[in-house]
Amino acid sequence: MASVSAPSQAAPSPAASLQRGIVKMVLSGCAIIVRGQPRGGPPPERQINLSNIRAGAMARRAAQGQPDSKDTPDEPWAFQAREFLRKKLIGKEVCFTVEIKTALGREYGMVYLGRDTTGENLADTLVTEGLATVRREGIRGNNPDQARLCDVEDQAKASKKGLWSEGGGAHTIRDLKYTIENPRNFVDSLHQKPINAIIEHVRDGSVVRALLLPDHYLVTVMLSGVKCPTFKREADGTEYPEQFAAEAKFFTESRLLQRDVQIILESCPNQIILGTILHPNGNITELLLKEGFARCVDWSMAVYTQGAEKLRAAERSAKERKIRIWKDYVAPTANLDLKDRQFVAKVMQVVNADAVVGKLNSGELKTIHLSSIRPPRIEGEEKNKDKDKRFRPLYDIPYMFEAREFLRKKLIGKKVNVTVDYIRAATGPGESTPAFSERTCATVTIGGINIAEALVSKGLATVIRYRQDDDQRSSHYDELLAAEARAIKNGKGLHSKKEVPIHRVADISGETQKAKQFLPFLQRAGRSEAVVEYVFSGSRLKLYMPKETCLITFLLAGIECPRSSRNLPGGTQVAEPFSDEAMMFTKELVLQREIWANYEEKPVEEVVHVKEAKERVANYKPVYVTEICDTLHFYTQDVETGAQLENLMETMRAEIAAQPPVEGAYAPRRGDICIATFADGEWYRARVEKVESPARVHVFYIDYGNREVVPSTRLAAMPPAFGIRTLPAQATEHAFAYIQVPQDEDARADVVDCIVRDIQNSQCLMNVEYSGATCPHVTIQFGDTKDDAGLGLVKEGLVMVEVRKEKHLQKMVTEYLNSQESAKSARLNIWRYGDFRADDADEFGYRR
Repeated sequence: MASVSAPSQAAPSPAASLQRGIVKMVLSGCAIIVRGQPRGGPPPERQINLSNIRAGAMARRAAQGQPDSKDTPDEPWAFQAREFLRKKLIGKEVCFTVEIKTALGREYGMVYLGRDTTGENLADTLVTEGLATVRREGIRGNNPDQARLCDVEDQAKASKKGLWSEGGGAHTIRDLKYTIENPRNFVDSLHQKPINAIIEHVRDGSVVRALLLPDHYLVTVMLSGVKCPTFKREADGTEYPEQFAAEAKFFTESRLLQRDVQIILESCPNQIILGTILHPNGNITELLLKEGFARCVDWSMAVYTQGAEKLRAAERSAKERKIRIWKDYVAPTANLDLKDRQFVAKVMQVVNADAVVGKLNSGELKTIHLSSIRPPRIEGEEKNKDKDKRFRPLYDIPYMFEAREFLRKKLIGKKVNVTVDYIRAATGPGESTPAFSERTCATVTIGGINIAEALVSKGLATVIRYRQDDDQRSSHYDELLAAEARAIKNGKGLHSKKEVPIHRVADISGETQKAKQFLPFLQRAGRSEAVVEYVFSGSRLKLYMPKETCLITFLLAGIECPRSSRNLPGGTQVAEPFSDEAMMFTKELVLQREIWANYEEKPVEEVVHVKEAKERVANYKPVYVTEICDTLHFYTQDVETGAQLENLMETMRAEIAAQPPVEGAYAPRRGDICIATFADGEWYRARVEKVESPARVHVFYIDYGNREVVPSTRLAAMPPAFGIRTLPAQATEHAFAYIQVPQDEDARADVVDCIVRDIQNSQCLMNVEYSGATCPHVTIQFGDTKDDAGLGLVKEGLVMVEVRKEKHLQKMVTEYLNSQESAKSARLNIWRYGDFRADDADEFGYRR
């Protein structure tokens, strides 16, 4: 905006007093807005126009709603003059005198950088740089300021600066772009890379107008993940601010307005550009939340690239301090003691697919609902399709059984960590909704895994959507949303387009005639696998038999426990003494666990020893174990050649130090033998296994057995004198003989942790027992005790025995099997619930 000549009725101020302020905004090369210091709210502000000079007018967009108006471009050197002042003044303290005030209230004066008139005179500086012209009309001979400016302007003309340079200044006019034809494509084309920008306007605390450089796009950007109080517009055009809207706007203005920033444009839903503004002094999004000027917004949180957990933590900090928009905030768990907010419980039962019954250390049973998730459900029309058929949610709702089984296999009988997120108040019945009692909703973890997140990621539950002001939600809500997005993308479970699984389960638990017909079949089958679905009393159970896909009532043979209370046609039968204790005892032992009906303990079968046609060869040699893989395969070095390897590495590194390779000169290809720098900064021999990109090259260290993904800049060509012809690769792959590694991830992790602790980076004795598909199978003995490491895993119940048929190995197999039976009898680790193996045990992570 350019200054205009003061009207003739304007008169100089009688006594131009010196005033001070902070520069909020530079409108043009000759007009600024200064503000005072904030006291209890946004400070007052005023526009000051520089006396005696004129700078070019800035571009102006055509008035909205006026078809005849047109966009006005920059005048030559206008933007450069504005930028000169902006970089010099924004956020700085200036002092000024008001010399003239027009009838319309426009103020003209002298502005100095600093606290007094000894500072830089801005009008002089602009004229000196050729960025403004002197108003020569009406010059008063007794005005030294005007005379001085005229002299300075003459010098700028002589030096051909700015406006006085040759060419007319057409190159200084910006090509401003007020609209973007396809905002989504524009945002996607930037690939979330930071771009330079100037914040030109702040609409409210979380919405700004930015000038993107160097292409001069003017875009409106809404901060991702947050929302500040806004200014509501009435039908008559008047605006009124929501509480703290003006304060939030000033907070953003005082930090970002007309500052140089970088913006990451992250998404563009419904023509709204979402982004994050990066400033050297901090992230404004996090600061707004931390100071209580904004709240997190779920719908745009997912696109925030700087870590959604940081935003949640900042919001949580403001809530705890109860500042500004959170001044009346009450935490969902504010009325709970610490011991009631966080505790450990043993899972006794899985209820549907979103709740568990846990036993606390005090012995109390507590129902815990998983926060913010909804189990599989069926729509009303589907539910009422066959009214004659009794509706059983566990089997009739698609994926309900799979969800329940996932939780049952992961949790039953195990201790979990519970963090209460909120207490959902009891609700009465509605027209179409049942009544619910008060519910404790919590985040349940086991081994660091959030069970709700795991359930959602497999497509076995969905995430509940909340009103923005509803704070009763999971403390890991963003992770749940991300897990659901992955499940939808991968078509898992409820989000799959395949046919839904159907479970046709016959319930013969209450039909005497069917039960009698079914009994002979069960007797012929002998031992049958089942899951305890319900405990009626200490000795009366309901079993689900997966192979037979039926439900039966099962009584423990030879005993009778006290009966619990029952509802009979004539009234309620009173419970017998100790009935509740007996029922709880049985529940804790078997409820929702796999059992075997008609199970009988059998003696361990002795292996008949026959004269072996071929003797097992025991030729143990010393090796050094260098690496253990997640599959329990491991790599060793021959101790006898260890000195050769050390000498080769020492010589190779000395040669490389004398003649370092040129970084980036080596182009890796799959199968290459090369050298690579490890995390310790030393060079090692390696083989290229895969090249994803120059930044991601998969290498295998051939002398140690470990793998790593490295940039190609950490690789170099192998010096010929140190290749595998000079010394073969020293890392040799092996697998444990006679043992079968559990398929269950948790059980396998336990085995790997144990063996890493026992033998990695230590010298052992190794004997090759037999060949395998990919590597030899060996037995490992500890170097000091000569104990068999694999046999030790069997004794601890961490692995199962792989039975070999070769006659010369039967002595070793027998020793391993006897140790396995001892572990089973003691119910150690994988055997803690008995012998779980069956024909379809793959479902449980094991195979026979």
